[in-house]
Amino acid sequence: MLPLIALFIAAFAFGTTEFVIAGVLPQVADGLGVSIPTAGYLVSGYAGGIAIGGPLLTLATKTISRKALLLGLAAAFTIGQAACALAPDFASMLLLRIAVAVAHGAYFGVAMVVAVGLVRHDQRGMAVALILSGLTVSNVIGVPAGTAIGNIWGWRATFWVMCALGVVSTAAMAALLPRKTGSSRQSVSFGSEVRVLARQQVWTSLILMLMLMIGQFGLFTYITPTLLEITGLDEDLVPWVLLLNGVGATIGVFLGGRLADWKLMPSLITMLFMQAVTLAVIYAVSPYPVPMVVAITVWGGLSFAIGTPIQTRILTWTADASNLASSLIPAGFNVGIALAASLGAAMLNAGYGYRSLPVVGAMAMLVAVAVALASHLQEWRRNTTPPLPVAAE
Repeated sequence: MLPLIALFIAAFAFGTTEFVIAGVLPQVADGLGVSIPTAGYLVSGYAGGIAIGGPLLTLATKTISRKALLLGLAAAFTIGQAACALAPDFASMLLLRIAVAVAHGAYFGVAMVVAVGLVRHDQRGMAVALILSGLTVSNVIGVPAGTAIGNIWGWRATFWVMCALGVVSTAAMAALLPRKTGSSRQSVSFGSEVRVLARQQVWTSLILMLMLMIGQFGLFTYITPTLLEITGLDEDLVPWVLLLNGVGATIGVFLGGRLADWKLMPSLITMLFMQAVTLAVIYAVSPYPVPMVVAITVWGGLSFAIGTPIQTRILTWTADASNLASSLIPAGFNVGIALAASLGAAMLNAGYGYRSLPVVGAMAMLVAVAVALASHLQEWRRNTTPPLPVAAE
């Protein structure tokens, strides 16, 4: 359990630095002498670094010991936070954020493979859930704390605190991870890494990931104006609603881990359908504050409960060549987030209004239900079994 805690701490650190920038964006823009919209490229640039650089770095480092690689990525994170705190201008800040994002993308792919290798087969879902919970807890605790620090002592102080967190996470992994967590010195060619992506369980899971992000971030990107304009909430109450959503997400991660270890596909199909229903409920109750807040909390919980078995399924069906596939998990999520935000913007620009967003999300979830059902039935008919992991050092 202690090695998983060490991996969780680093996941929490990476998650916090990705999302905390939104909380201090006005201060960063002012400090670097750019407009807030220009400073927003620090968010999109980070997502691009994860989506593109993460898989490339993972493949380039596949012969390195997993523990050494994880420690190197954590060290890069730590140095990157110190460099961001000292950044003299916007261009250098953007380049530094992208560099940290590349390490972020590689970290989550490698950490999940290491995590499932540290536990029994029937505990894989919970291992993935613990790593993924680093992102949810970062939103519940890390981002508010980092934003508060930035408001009190300035945005550079936020990055210095993140640097300290990087030191802690690096030390924890150095002390707690087994020396032989498994290396990638396996006879797995690049062709094999690509071929496993053709397995229907893998590419259908990536489709489910994209649909999940449309169902989540198509609305979440615009959740504040939705709550203000449609639900009529007071502006001071919005952070509390987001906190409840984050608490629901944290609970959902571990619920999803339990269900993934129990009956992965039946649980996944059921939750996808429940999410479609929840988004329909959000549409129906959006003008009413109390039921809307309850629905938003459930929606957050289901989003992350669904994410855990999807990732567990990808890792299970690529166990014999996991480097590329594992790195596509964080990349896929970030591509999905970008697509969801863009789709939401297109809907709003077309004049459909904020209330249309959960409807689009519900439709995406129904597509996901159909894809998951078809995938599960094909797997059942062919009576296929997941591959065994390739022996590692």
